Amino acid sequence: MNNIFTDNPDFYDILMPLGPALCAMVIMLYAGAMDDMLGLTPKSRFFIEVITILGLIFSSGACADSLHGLWGVYEISWWIAVPLTLFAGVGIINAVNMIDGVNGLCSSLCFFSCLMFGFSFIKVEDLPNAVLAFSMAAAVIPFLFHNIFGKKSKMFLGDAGTMMMGVLMVWFTISVLRSDSSLKLMTVRKNVNMIAMLLAILSVPVFDTVRVMLLRIYHGRNPFFPDKTHLHHIFVRAGISHSVTTLLELLINILVVGIWALSVKLHCGLDMQLYLVIFTGALLICGVFFFFRWHEKNHTEFMHKMTRFGIKTIWGTRRSGKVWKDGWIPP
Repeated sequence: MNNIFTDNPDFYDILMPLGPALCAMVIMLYAGAMDDMLGLTPKSRFFIEVITILGLIFSSGACADSLHGLWGVYEISWWIAVPLTLFAGVGIINAVNMIDGVNGLCSSLCFFSCLMFGFSFIKVEDLPNAVLAFSMAAAVIPFLFHNIFGKKSKMFLGDAGTMMMGVLMVWFTISVLRSDSSLKLMTVRKNVNMIAMLLAILSVPVFDTVRVMLLRIYHGRNPFFPDKTHLHHIFVRAGISHSVTTLLELLINILVVGIWALSVKLHCGLDMQLYLVIFTGALLICGVFFFFRWHEKNHTEFMHKMTRFGIKTIWGTRRSGKVWKDGWIPP
């Protein structure tokens, strides 16, 4: 019997560097499935995420140990880099998980992120990561059709899907910010800020989650206690359908990436690229939330118009009980 690895050296060269990432994705898939079926405690989930990310770091021999010249900093000591990678990794997994609130939102954002990472890796000929990114993007497409448009066959990500996609985003983050990253050539040749690029690609889940947690802390609540204060919640309460909510947040994410890409094109400095992404992300994601929240609290005419417009965005206006076909529940 032929051995697929020894008889196909190119396949071996592509697959083996991805071993740690694939193992971490499988672990997160099973952990998420257990959470969906049995209901894991927050401490159990946190423990699994920490162990998985540590395993990913030490099995791959890589972590986010370089700022690639931002503020004049290049390589970082592993004593600092490992805790930072662990903190960022747990944050990214939970940000992706928490953004999964309406049909198609999490999967659409992950699809866009995989495409962006894939194109970035292919530019520097990082074939293993490019194959992984494009493969996951392709895998999301049929899911999206069933998740958004499915009638008889409805599919949902659940914690299994979001946690798996979350750890994939962590792997791409490590691949970008590791000291031997192939993408550092983009910093040298085109003056690209890798951290700004990462933050732009993951802007909606990251900025929305940070805002939600800071608001919970400000109001004296547990930052990990679930509530209805995400950006997609305010859109849904305005009467906007799930599919249009997904489209709006995806457009916001694309706009943040576009502004970052424009800053690179205009030869802005590495620090200026980061500041522009932070400002744009905060303005578009946090600003839009507080804008809608103010109109919601004050019952303004704008909010009434948005509700009337939102009803028109619901595809299929027949009701089944109180739930609309597109997944919207009237407030």
